[in-house]
Amino acid sequence: MLFIVIFVSSLGFAFERFELESKQKAIENERLSAEINFLKAQINPHFLFNTLNNLYYLAYTHSENTTEVISKLSQMMRYMIYESNHDRVRLSQEIEYMENYISLERLRLNNQIPIHFNVSGTNLDVMIAPLILITFLENAFKHGAVNNFPEAWIDINLEIQDHSLIFQIKNSKPENGQLVVQEKSGIGLQNVKRRLELVYPQKYKLVTSDQADIYSVELILNLI
Repeated sequence: MLFIVIFVSSLGFAFERFELESKQKAIENERLSAEINFLKAQINPHFLFNTLNNLYYLAYTHSENTTEVISKLSQMMRYMIYESNHDRVRLSQEIEYMENYISLERLRLNNQIPIHFNVSGTNLDVMIAPLILITFLENAFKHGAVNNFPEAWIDINLEIQDHSLIFQIKNSKPENGQLVVQEKSGIGLQNVKRRLELVYPQKYKLVTSDQADIYSVELILNLI
């Protein structure tokens, strides 16, 4: 009888412990999900604001490219509103979003600045967290694509190797320019790093280099 009582008590204690751990894990998952959604919510209005500024500039100057910009903006908004709500999207969708962003910047800059975007790899349908790369791209344009700097340039390379994504972006810096990598509103590298920690814990490597005339970022993601 004593053995039975001890055995039943042990089962009850184990069950209660398992139930408590399950509840704690569920609460932690909800907290992480809420934090990720909060960080994404910070990103979306930021890019929309910048794109609307570009559209205003083109409309103000009566550019013939205004219709094209509205079309690309519509595609970007569709991606931001619908696709980015998923935990993962196809890499090809993220690339298309970045290509639209680059096209808008090229139009705004009247194609006066060399911008190279190279994509290599055969499996572009691997899944990736949405809007995880765009902040690096946006920072490169903000600090590297300066109209009054004749030697401005931006190079972007994205490569898929097996189950790893290698994203490299470099941009010029104006002479004696001080690169600001953190937005005053709090959106910037800190935001991206936090999302990477939440979505890709111990599965990413981020290296930045701030030299006198070049700023570069390399991000390696393990997509498994």
